[in-house]
Amino acid sequence: MNQQHQDERACIREAMDRLLAGQATASNGSLTVVALATEAGVHRMALHKRHVDLKIEFYERVRRETEQVPESEKRLRDTVTKLRRIVTNQKAEIEELRQQVTRLTLASAVLQESERQAERAPASDNVDGLRPSPT
Repeated sequence: MNQQHQDERACIREAMDRLLAGQATASNGSLTVVALATEAGVHRMALHKRHVDLKIEFYERVRRETEQVPESEKRLRDTVTKLRRIVTNQKAEIEELRQQVTRLTLASAVLQESERQAERAPASDNVDGLRPSPT
């Protein structure tokens, strides 16, 4: 590791300590990676690319020291809950549509059979056909 990399890591760790102590100086004080990056004076992608271990450490400390669930995890849990609800609703809708297809298929079969029987039935001798109207 070069000196710049080590200095960046030291800044991130100091920022972690300030955020967890509730003494933010450069950020809004929220317990997020964005606030940590702002507090440390580094780009947030540095935490996602070069210092992933520090990001993980930060979230573990948030969980352990504050007994809070990190914001990103809360958002993910909310998203998972919404998606499960959507999947459940879609499964119910699919089942309803399958039942409707079955009913329509049966109705179609009955109508086709009725038409076939009507075509096969002999014409009655006592029924007169319609006469064309005089024009």
